[in-house]
Amino acid sequence: MRARWWGTGAVVAAAVCGTLVVQGVSGGDSGHDGKTAAAPVRDRVRSAALDVRGDGTGATLARRDAKPFSMLGVSWEKPSARLAGKVEVRSRAVGSGKWSDWLLLDSDRGAGEQKAARGGTEPAWVGLSDGVEARINGKATAKLPAGLRLDMITAAGKSTGGDAEPAAYVADGPDDTGEPVATDTPTPTSEPTDVTTTDPAPPEETTAEPSPGESSTEPPTESPSAPESTGSTGPTDSASPSDSATPSPSLSVPTAPRSTVPRPPITPRSGWQADESISPEAPTYIDGRIKAVVVHHTASTNDYTCAEAPSIINAVYTYDVTGLGWKDLGYNFVVDKCGTIYEGRKGGVDLPVVGAHAYGFNSQTTGIAVLGTYVDSPPPMAAMASVARLAAWKLGQYGVQPDATVTLTTALSGQNLAGRTWEPGEEMTLPAIHGHRDGYNTLCPGDAFYAALDTVRTLAAGPVTGLTLGTVTGTGTVGTTPYTNGPLTVSWSTTTPASLISSFRVLVDGRTAATVAGSATSAKLTLPAGTHKVQVEAVHQSGRTATSATRTVVADTTAPTFTTKPNLSLRTGTVSTTAVPLTLGWKAADNVSLKETRLTAPLARTYGPTVTSAAQTARSGAATAWTLRAYDTLGNSASASVSGTPVILQETSATRSGTWTTKSSTSYLGGRSLSSSTKNASLTWTFTGRSVAWVVSRASTSGQADIYVDGTRLTTADLKSSTTAYRNALWTRTWPTSAKHTLKIVVRATTGRPAVTTDGIVYLK
Repeated sequence: MRARWWGTGAVVAAAVCGTLVVQGVSGGDSGHDGKTAAAPVRDRVRSAALDVRGDGTGATLARRDAKPFSMLGVSWEKPSARLAGKVEVRSRAVGSGKWSDWLLLDSDRGAGEQKAARGGTEPAWVGLSDGVEARINGKATAKLPAGLRLDMITAAGKSTGGDAEPAAYVADGPDDTGEPVATDTPTPTSEPTDVTTTDPAPPEETTAEPSPGESSTEPPTESPSAPESTGSTGPTDSASPSDSATPSPSLSVPTAPRSTVPRPPITPRSGWQADESISPEAPTYIDGRIKAVVVHHTASTNDYTCAEAPSIINAVYTYDVTGLGWKDLGYNFVVDKCGTIYEGRKGGVDLPVVGAHAYGFNSQTTGIAVLGTYVDSPPPMAAMASVARLAAWKLGQYGVQPDATVTLTTALSGQNLAGRTWEPGEEMTLPAIHGHRDGYNTLCPGDAFYAALDTVRTLAAGPVTGLTLGTVTGTGTVGTTPYTNGPLTVSWSTTTPASLISSFRVLVDGRTAATVAGSATSAKLTLPAGTHKVQVEAVHQSGRTATSATRTVVADTTAPTFTTKPNLSLRTGTVSTTAVPLTLGWKAADNVSLKETRLTAPLARTYGPTVTSAAQTARSGAATAWTLRAYDTLGNSASASVSGTPVILQETSATRSGTWTTKSSTSYLGGRSLSSSTKNASLTWTFTGRSVAWVVSRASTSGQADIYVDGTRLTTADLKSSTTAYRNALWTRTWPTSAKHTLKIVVRATTGRPAVTTDGIVYLK
């Protein structure tokens, strides 16, 4: 909200902001991204005089039709006059025909523009409307100012109906309490004297001949203005260099100082299609330096799309210049809720242009207004971040820290919302970024936005807040400690928007290991072997830094080892020429943590870290290589292998003693076997290998045999089985290395079941 004061030595009551809810706003994208320059838009102001009561303490504009408009305000003849009372308006939405509730307008008197033509309220964006009603309830002790009228701004190209929804307002409570209350006061019985009332419908409005109750205000050819401080030596004939205006060769302008922080993107005046012809007067420049930034809200609707922001800015510009006779838009900059920054008053965004936004302090400050009303909730973070970036850039041009306090010298007498009063020439200590209410008696920039100004200062000044070290991927966790064996990705998050962050650095043991842009949320790096402390440092655009907590990460490239090399042994089970039962054994270990062991050939299997053997089968007579790879938690790996050839020795290759009978069956290895029931009958095989298995047939009547290895009796094998089995590896023996051995079986001729039937042996070489 802008200060609208006139004269000196005045103390006024707090300006009360109405809450406005607009369900549909007329307007479009007029190149607001600043990338294209659209043709200037010339909005139009139409006015209707208010009927003042005989005692001068109240006024009305009876409900009436109007040509479509989107913004309105109430103005009066003398800018120095004070309107002590409640100003309320309501409008009828185009299309639906629905009338809004009463909207309370800020009746703040005066302005930051000393040579304005009229005094006026703040303008309010109401959406596309074609009907209006107004009322002013003044105070019994003070008459209303003369020349009261309702000014209606029609956005160019928006003079017809459309799909805009009706506006809906919540008016502030009675007696300036600020409490919302819906009102529906009957239309006053007295009609305005300058509005024709003989016909139910108001007279038609025309451009050439305005109706008796409504006038069409053409753009002024000149709006004289002077700087607030007589010490200003600003130019007088044309605009300064900026994104939107180029000075004439004769214009002397200040040199734009370099800022300590980057300049944010700023949409020039052409982006909201400013009609420069209606404000031909040259800008005025601060004689010295900008000391502070004053933050405002426009006390208008929050329910707009960001594509509609240029239309709203243009309408405010038209009201200020054409309706009130200001030299230009009052604010130096305007920000919409999506964070787009717009150049406001012309003269050069990088120059110290005197605005009309902070009564008594315009010649020492720059003004930033956010479109909307922020009494109950602050602007979105995107808008606050843009305000912070813009404020930091402007203050950085003059060496002012955004979180500093500054001393301002009052140019005029005044009072702020907290009740502090001052006279011209006094010194006031204020934050370098402060709210309008700190230097003027207004609720602006709204309670919620004002409470959030500390956040804006921190965003502008730094350091980065909320820096949190997130996941470290590319690692394995052992206990609670992350381990890595190669490239890893460190991630983080902040509460400070990326637009205010210059860069991030990943620190390893306090030294920079990786640097990425301020928009990044992660970085990749590779750690040398060993234990390291990893953290992230955020560099704010101001140069201030913030560092996250540290996290211990161990870089380990040591592969697992096979403490027991892979080995093969024969096992019990059914033997065939294509599948000889084997056991593959191993033992793997790791210096940190073994994850698994994988068999990769001749087939693929995966075993857990505690598994040390697995049952396999192999084709007889063929050499088979068995390859294992052990993995640790980090992915380090090592492989080892073993080869073996199972060999079947038939019973016919044995040396016999005693009586043996040949049996034939497809169930036997090779189709035949030897059987004996003679006590001490024996078979002896000689082989060279590291593992051996005796292969037999078994049944419930099978007997027993003693087993000798290399001449030593090792055990007695019982062939009895409840189920019949053929080619059964009944007994096995394995040695650490391959060597020449003899295996001898001797029939015991067990009573009742003396028979022993054998297929031969299998050995592993």
